[in-house]
Amino acid sequence: MLVIIMVTALIVMILLGVPIAVALAGSSLLFVAMSGIVPEIAVIHRMVNGINSFPLLAVPFFIMAGNLMNSAGITRQIFNFAVACLGWLKGGLGHVNIGASVIFAGMSGTAVADAGGLGTIEIKAMRDHGYDTRLAVGITAASSTIGPIVPPSLPLVIYGVVANASISALFIAGILPGLLMALMLAAAVTIYAHRNNIGRDARFSLKRVGYTFLDAVLPLLTPAIIIGGMAFGLFTPTEAAVAACAYALFLSVIVHRVFNAVLVAIGRAPRYSILTFRQFLRVSMDTIETTAVVMFIVAGAAIFGWVLTVTRTTEAIGQWLLTVATDPVMFLLLVNLFLLIVGCFLETIAAITILTPVLLPVAVQFGIDPVHFGIIMVLNLMIGLLTPPVGMVLYVLARVANVSFEEAVRAVLPFLIPLLGSLAIITFVPQTTTFLPDLLRSLGYL
Repeated sequence: MLVIIMVTALIVMILLGVPIAVALAGSSLLFVAMSGIVPEIAVIHRMVNGINSFPLLAVPFFIMAGNLMNSAGITRQIFNFAVACLGWLKGGLGHVNIGASVIFAGMSGTAVADAGGLGTIEIKAMRDHGYDTRLAVGITAASSTIGPIVPPSLPLVIYGVVANASISALFIAGILPGLLMALMLAAAVTIYAHRNNIGRDARFSLKRVGYTFLDAVLPLLTPAIIIGGMAFGLFTPTEAAVAACAYALFLSVIVHRVFNAVLVAIGRAPRYSILTFRQFLRVSMDTIETTAVVMFIVAGAAIFGWVLTVTRTTEAIGQWLLTVATDPVMFLLLVNLFLLIVGCFLETIAAITILTPVLLPVAVQFGIDPVHFGIIMVLNLMIGLLTPPVGMVLYVLARVANVSFEEAVRAVLPFLIPLLGSLAIITFVPQTTTFLPDLLRSLGYL
């Protein structure tokens, strides 16, 4: 009965617009106060224990690396390279949008950073070339969900901590699903371009590809440093986050300064943005603010999850799922449907922290690989970022594109089809996620 009151209190607070972290901690505190099973001070201890994890140190560094890339204009270099490679296709800038998101996904690890950083450039470029604003917003929103699937990924870090799964394996497992999502979205853009007679936005030129590649080659090395370093055991995911942040600083301060000096020496105007101390302070404060929000959510979800565990609610839900789902296929169908609904209302980090202890033990009983299940879970919740009422990516892009939230929702609806198609393939063809980790394990790298 008290658990029902706690869950009801959580739902009411969310509907009233209370921040999700406060709603989670507040509803849990209500349960503790009413039950008297432990002193109220235990809530604080449980919240602290929930974030007292070494892998969670990766969170602020990956956030900061993405912020540094955006502030130093590195996203512009990536976008120009994508235009040179993909702009000659029909519906060129739609494909460029997807390609740039895949590249930036290997640096930021968050959908919101992708939408806020690249989205500003992409939507403006598509509008300037005569594309419908609805298409620009829809494809930008949909492609941003690739960010948390392709490594590095903040949601996968959180899942790895909660599930006690290998974060390195999760990162490697996200590569093929991320590419699959990109191909499915590219197919949707191609169909749209042919139906609406949208032409090409740039002529293919090897010279231009080579020039933009040389301009972007150092930023393009970021995913290789992160993934290669973990795959070959040079550093842990947490250390990879520090390396990504340090490399972003190196590019933003040292490399761009040297490039500008070379341009001046040969009589050309400097064109690379150099990160100033004022910008660094702003990036640092933005990172601190974002990290604090994430950690507060993790702490609130930790105490909520603890209450569900000590009351054996998670065990009861697991037993119910085992009676309803008689085989892995039925279980995965139920999980996908459930997570898609949850993603509409619950913030990603909170959903992962609360639901992983509930769903993962049942998945393991059905013989589902925890790494495979993690990718399924994160992708479901990423699709939730594109659905009202909580869809954060939609709020960001509505502001960037200067359209209403309702227009942003309508714009993204057609692109949910390729994303759901990708989800179906990833769910029922586990080799899409397990092939690369298994290969690296067989070679002794994981």
